Amino acid sequence: MSDNSKPEANRGRGALSSPPNRFLKLSYHRDPDAEVDEEVSTKTELLRDTSQSIIAHNDSPDVGFATSVNPYRGCEHGCIYCYARPTHEYLGFSAGLDFETKIMVKETAPALLRKELSSKKWKPQMLSFSGVTDPYQPAERKLMLTRQCLEVCLEFRNPIGIVTKNALVTRDIDVLKEFAKFNGAAVFVSVTSLDPELARIMEPRASTPERRLAAIEELSRAGIETGVMVAPIIPGMTDHEIPSIVAAAAKAGARHAGITIVRLPYAVSELFEQWLEEHKPDRKEKVLNQLRDMRDGKLNGTDWGTRMTGTGVVAVQIQSLFKLSCKKAGMNSSPLNLSTQHFRRPDDKQLSLFETG
Repeated sequence: MSDNSKPEANRGRGALSSPPNRFLKLSYHRDPDAEVDEEVSTKTELLRDTSQSIIAHNDSPDVGFATSVNPYRGCEHGCIYCYARPTHEYLGFSAGLDFETKIMVKETAPALLRKELSSKKWKPQMLSFSGVTDPYQPAERKLMLTRQCLEVCLEFRNPIGIVTKNALVTRDIDVLKEFAKFNGAAVFVSVTSLDPELARIMEPRASTPERRLAAIEELSRAGIETGVMVAPIIPGMTDHEIPSIVAAAAKAGARHAGITIVRLPYAVSELFEQWLEEHKPDRKEKVLNQLRDMRDGKLNGTDWGTRMTGTGVVAVQIQSLFKLSCKKAGMNSSPLNLSTQHFRRPDDKQLSLFETG
């Protein structure tokens, strides 16, 4: 849907509208003269995803993994800045409200994962949960697909990395502790801001900052390799929080930290501008101008190597502040290297002869 009038906030949702799908010629436009207000449903729908494979591969130098598992497509957290929103357009949906209300569920994800890890073509390496949408979004509480996939990885002793904004990850500490026995797991909790009100309107259905820090503490206390993603940084709005986020995460027990700059591909730029106008009109021009300064005059950068960091004076200042904050907090003092040497294929009879437990 593309709305010709000023959009109004939908309670519990990040997007204020559903921009036209860039792949479709037809789009819905609300009639501004209609006597009856036409409403767009914001109720969450879980839809079956019939994908025939589950491990995604990428060769981007900007991310810290080459393979990932995404049990869900779309994300109910509704983070307004989410770079993954345009992926919903490939499904015929909108990057706006559709992305956070029409959640595609890969019910066969655990079985597909077991099949792919069993293949001789699979070379043991860290699997990221997830490369696109959050593996612990609200639907996971009931469906438990991420947990089942973790159990499959544990069966094969294939290392895993998790990035999430949801404290629900602590539910699976029992599984993650088993990975920790062979240096097979790392969990990064994303903290964009420590301001609960800003987090509420920017990431409406993700855990509060307080609960995310509590999750870091609980994971770390359980002996699980834990980190924080100070991401994405929104220049002119959240960059000043870098030192406090890093310090709070370190106090909670995080040993590693990462950072990215907000990306606004395709329809996300329109959605983000709408959000700024609605929620932070006094910051709008400052934020957009700083983003343009970091992206050669554009709101989004696509060049590998710089798309996650930006370029220019502001980008350098942000990276310098982050590095100084990490050094002060004792973060990233040692590299994070998960082990693949314990990988096994349970169905391989020869392996069982040498298995020692």
